[in-house]
Amino acid sequence: MNKHPVALVGYKQSDNLGVGYLASVLSEAGYDPKVIDIDDSREDILKTLKKIKPEVVGFSVIFQYNILKYIKLVRYLRNEGIKCHFTAGGYYASLRFEELFKSIPSLDSIVRFEGEYTLLELVNCIHSQKDWRNVKNIVFRDNGRIVANPLRPPENDLDNFPFPLRSKPKEYAFGKKFATIIAGRGCTNNCSFCNNMEYNKKSSGPIKRTRNPEKVVEEISFLHHKMDCSVFLFQDDDFPIITSSGSEWINAFCKELKRNKLNGKIMWKINCRPDEIDYESFSMMKNHGLFLVFLGIDDGTDIGLTRLNKHMSVAESLKGINILKRLEIGFDYGFMLFQPTSTFGSINDNLDFLRLLCGDGYTPVIFLKLRPYFDTRVERELRKAGRLKGKPGFLDYDFLDESLNHYYKFTTDCFADWLTDPEGLVNISRWIRNYVSVFSIFFETDLDFQAISGKIKEIISESNLFLLDTMEELSTIFKTGKYDDGKFIGLSGFRRNIKEKHDIFKEQIIYSVNKIYRMAEYQSMLQLIEH
Repeated sequence: MNKHPVALVGYKQSDNLGVGYLASVLSEAGYDPKVIDIDDSREDILKTLKKIKPEVVGFSVIFQYNILKYIKLVRYLRNEGIKCHFTAGGYYASLRFEELFKSIPSLDSIVRFEGEYTLLELVNCIHSQKDWRNVKNIVFRDNGRIVANPLRPPENDLDNFPFPLRSKPKEYAFGKKFATIIAGRGCTNNCSFCNNMEYNKKSSGPIKRTRNPEKVVEEISFLHHKMDCSVFLFQDDDFPIITSSGSEWINAFCKELKRNKLNGKIMWKINCRPDEIDYESFSMMKNHGLFLVFLGIDDGTDIGLTRLNKHMSVAESLKGINILKRLEIGFDYGFMLFQPTSTFGSINDNLDFLRLLCGDGYTPVIFLKLRPYFDTRVERELRKAGRLKGKPGFLDYDFLDESLNHYYKFTTDCFADWLTDPEGLVNISRWIRNYVSVFSIFFETDLDFQAISGKIKEIISESNLFLLDTMEELSTIFKTGKYDDGKFIGLSGFRRNIKEKHDIFKEQIIYSVNKIYRMAEYQSMLQLIEH
């Protein structure tokens, strides 16, 4: 088969493994997939499509909150004369295909659930000019009626897929390149704010599938030796630390890393729950390159954890976190300070938990508002209570206490740069911690390095405590109603102080970053001289 172009449009931040797997299956079948970043300008995307003339354009619509960007792009492309077959896939496309067709009427089809084989069959039909409307997992419109075809079972053995196609690896820190990777798909947990379980149940496949650990290491080895990657970021919702066979998977994975002589040459990050952490397993994992864990902590109270259907306690959460600290493994975490049932009491209880978690500067304070994602228990409960507001794809809610709505608006505005900006304090604090981890593995550490690392921890601790103290002080003001509910003019001093403190802490962090950079440059220069 001659090469024929297919365009795949999606987010390319830190790779996009979902699109990468689609592209690899198409490529193996003889097509020429072109992955396009949705963040590129509409004009550049149009220019690319006109140049490659694809037979199919696929749009990766995973989350509802970025739907507006796809709506505008598809409308623009159609108006500019792109007439080929448009399809879409992803979580949102799979579970809310009626909404998606209504939002983007220019779509010709939607691919539901796991898309590798379905998209390939769709492309084959269009390329050979055969009727594609009988392809399983496809949804389309017929005379105004939406037709959802029967589903095909997902691939049981994920290692039957070729390794995903990737962009050129980017630098993580100090010249070390990184790649994202998965050990499996799915999650056995059923948190009230997540639609993963619903997605997997409706897809007619197993709730969780895990790859062969030997194949995962084979992919790591390929990326290390052929693409010069040293840092690997696992994207699994729940890394297979514990499976139906106990710790067998992670033991085999670590043994295979050692057999391939990758110890000391690579480092890796995983996602898991804090109650899955035990000292023995994580000590072994650290000895084989584990340096960072993303934890689904989500709430710092037992009542809140029960409401979120987490099936764990605060004590279990803290036990796992303290093991990571003892082993000096870094961690990031998800935490929803603001939830549909939040009160000023629950806010302050969770601020106390964050003080316990982050007061030592081990990791920066971060928190979010729980979003009512489609097909989650939270969304259903809010809909039943009549609390959802906004249009499909942009649904949100207000808190039951109007003063809490004002508190949320004011604090998130004041701390927006601090918490969410790519150049803000939280993001920079995370990166300097990652730089310290990379330096610790690939460079020689000494007393000067330890002093800088200690200073960084002090700065993060001080900034964490300032943020938490300010949030607590403001909660008292808003709870007692001692504020104006217009533009919060009487609280402008808080806004100025937060901005000033943010800039001071950020400058201190950057100063420490530069010191470590100079140390790395000096050691790299010595290594070049020695060789």
